[in-house]
Amino acid sequence: MSTYKQIAGTNIEVLSSDPANPVEGQVWYNSTSNTVKAVFNNPGSWATGGDLNTAKGSAAGAGTQTAALVFGGEGPPFLAITESYNGTNWTEVNDLNSARAYLAGVGTNTAALGFGGATPTVTAVTESWNGTSWTELNDLNTGRSALAGAGADNTSALAFGGGIPTAQSVTESWDGSSWTEVNDLNTARKYLAGCGTQTAALAFGGGPPGTAVTELWNGTSWTEVNDLNTGRLKLAAAGITTAALAFGGDIPPNTGATESWNGTNWTEVADLGTARYGVAGAGTKTAALAFGGYPQVVATEEWNQGPQTITFTDS
Repeated sequence: MSTYKQIAGTNIEVLSSDPANPVEGQVWYNSTSNTVKAVFNNPGSWATGGDLNTAKGSAAGAGTQTAALVFGGEGPPFLAITESYNGTNWTEVNDLNSARAYLAGVGTNTAALGFGGATPTVTAVTESWNGTSWTELNDLNTGRSALAGAGADNTSALAFGGGIPTAQSVTESWDGSSWTEVNDLNTARKYLAGCGTQTAALAFGGGPPGTAVTELWNGTSWTEVNDLNTGRLKLAAAGITTAALAFGGDIPPNTGATESWNGTNWTEVADLGTARYGVAGAGTKTAALAFGGYPQVVATEEWNQGPQTITFTDS
């Protein structure tokens, strides 16, 4: 049997720039930067990101790991503060019109939707973000806090669950101008997490008490699928219905537990560095962002999974 050494040799490839599509296990010397680099497969881990400017819990998040938005939350007091993330730092931008916590958020860094929440009384207020400012639009049909949402931008979204204060199963669909009630969740709950789009969403966790129940939305109705490994409430989510990430929450106590969803099952992966509940999230299954939470923190963590390039040093 041939060995890697016999096939590829023992010399490190010398390149003037990093290869465009390196493969796992590839090692090379970059003669321009005078560095040795390699590609390895990261099974998934959290790393420290840039701190929020304002500590908060129960805020809403939207966007990606390198272009995220966080809005609302509880300092205390209830907050209208909005911050934008560029992959390195958070910058304060224009506030929500209505200060609130326990709201849901969907969309992108330039086209987000925030809805529901508590002011501290339960609210149905919906606001749309255009990359610069928030505009108040038509309210939810059912005002509630601690709800979850899914949606690609501020023109199409799904709102589900929440409390008035009792746990609800109500689901509403947003068409860019108004909300329409559609088929309910099978399990009424608040403090749940959600991800995906208006026509393909995932709802999981919530309570009280903390549950592991996961439900899949196909654009018409909800179907119960395989449970989380750790039932909890006040957790966060990132991703889509076939590739999602669940992290943080309250069991109790607060937890850093992270689970990865492959469209069928949840698998436990590496925990958050800071265990917390009321955390907000953004991004994808392989590149997620976790920020804020209780006890009120400014900590941001970045989740990375899959092929990654590393640089060797002499230290």
